[in-house]
Amino acid sequence: MKVLIIYTLTVLSIVTASAQKHRMKMDSSMKGMDMGDMKMDTMKPMTMNSQYSLDVPMNRDGSGTSWVPDETPMYAGMIRGKKWMTMIHGSIFMRYNNQDLFKSGSRGGKKFDAPNWLMAMTQKKIGNNGLFSVNTMFSFDPFLVGPGGYPLLYQTGESYKGKKLVDAQHPHDLFAELSVNYTQRVAKDADLSLSFGYPGEPALGPPVFMHRLSAMNNPDAPLSHHYADATHITFGVSTLGFRYKDVKLEGSIFTGREPDEFRYNFDPIRFDSYSLRLSYNPSKEWALQVSNGWIRSPESLEPQQNADRFTASAVYIKTLNGDSYIAATLVYGQNHYSDNGKTLPSALLESSWQMHKTAVYGRYEYVQKDADELDLTGAYPGNPNFNINAVTLGVNRVLSTFKQINLTGGLQATLNVSPSTLRPLYGSATVGFEVYLRINPSLMIMGRQHKMMDM
Repeated sequence: MKVLIIYTLTVLSIVTASAQKHRMKMDSSMKGMDMGDMKMDTMKPMTMNSQYSLDVPMNRDGSGTSWVPDETPMYAGMIRGKKWMTMIHGSIFMRYNNQDLFKSGSRGGKKFDAPNWLMAMTQKKIGNNGLFSVNTMFSFDPFLVGPGGYPLLYQTGESYKGKKLVDAQHPHDLFAELSVNYTQRVAKDADLSLSFGYPGEPALGPPVFMHRLSAMNNPDAPLSHHYADATHITFGVSTLGFRYKDVKLEGSIFTGREPDEFRYNFDPIRFDSYSLRLSYNPSKEWALQVSNGWIRSPESLEPQQNADRFTASAVYIKTLNGDSYIAATLVYGQNHYSDNGKTLPSALLESSWQMHKTAVYGRYEYVQKDADELDLTGAYPGNPNFNINAVTLGVNRVLSTFKQINLTGGLQATLNVSPSTLRPLYGSATVGFEVYLRINPSLMIMGRQHKMMDM
């Protein structure tokens, strides 16, 4: 609890300081200004460009080098200097999590914990056509969630103490991203970019769940996390990208092995895997991508197993007014394994309807996992496949906003529909329940920052 309090206060102080510093800069620039003598070009709102292009809005930046719709609102604090611009954002869920509320099976756990992350991004223009940026992301999951992760029925991926993590979501590493990026405008509407991360995120999959607006209200990772976006923490990745207007083609070379159970260290760089991704934003409300990764030895307990991962996704954002919007994401992901020749698919549909201070959100998942994935080969000879369905519904409300920091209370329930052969272990329709308090920066609405100038 002491660590939780210290971390929460640290997040609050960093984001609040950034917001206050930016507001002071705005106030000082406005002081003594004669509104009647203002020229029309002074009244134009500031624009913030992407970290990867001088011609693309910052709202388009997802996790890593991925894209989200230009319509995406931002929950962040901003520090604008003379040469550098810095954004700080993050989230912490303090919650109670019970994965089998009515004790219908024997696999669900319960826990008090606090999944969290904190990210800072800074950028600087180089000459007329160059752009340099640095990204950092940290998570205190190893301390506030624990090295064995948090209970999450049917979740799989990675290991702890020589055993597969099953029915649990692994904690994220303390150092979740340390990356540098350089972009050069090579022609009108065209950029060439190069990034290196240790750790970082290759060009594979949709924006990771914690950076999707449709998923930000849900504390849990999707059950399809290791089918679509699990490579967001990769110890050694280099990505080359080319953008023309609203189309971007990227290629990455990276370390295929997922992070080990020591969540506060730096794993070896291998550069033994690669990926390709094509992204397209047809309008300001849509972001589409298709990608494929050739991943060498992702799991430490099965070092001879390689995986080909294919993903396709569509993200939709529609702003209804200043602080209300609809967000939805559809993701298909699959893994094809080299050792047994199996292809295991997954599909996810998630959405969130933000109505001023109240949000209603949901997630539907279909995922196919086999007995080996669930560590049940002894009980189910022949390694059969299991079709798993889960539906989550939740609601939350902003209880208080203090110096641009939101305190939000929420609850959610998940119905896990088990295949008949797994019902003796999991129950037929197991209900999970969570209640939480979330702390995160409030919505940054650029129009409000210029309200005085537009009067």
